[in-house]
Amino acid sequence: MSALNVLGLPLQPCGTDPMTGWFRDGCCRSDPDDRGLHVVCAVMTARFLEFSKSRGNDLSTPRPDFDFPGLKPGDRWCLCAMRWMEAYEHGLAPDVVLESTHLNALGVVPLEALRIYAVSA
Repeated sequence: MSALNVLGLPLQPCGTDPMTGWFRDGCCRSDPDDRGLHVVCAVMTARFLEFSKSRGNDLSTPRPDFDFPGLKPGDRWCLCAMRWMEAYEHGLAPDVVLESTHLNALGVVPLEALRIYAVSA
């Protein structure tokens, strides 16, 4: 059975440039080892990247040792559901692609909140 998105449809890829996902396959799906639940397909903004850095998760600085190019505004990235929710609570949530956000995100983030920030795939 294939993974489902928050709309109950087959999960669509989030992004491949840079390659995202817990499995670095472009999809926001995870397994039990993914304690951060990287299942929200988000479109990066400068405000969110600054917010995340202020919370100790610098997503904008390249980390060649982890084959991580660093993110810039406009990049799509599979975010931790809790980080997206925290940004939402601070009015700094990035847009999301519902078709590429895994169903498991709904255990942390209400669908109504995701819909407010939804953009087309």
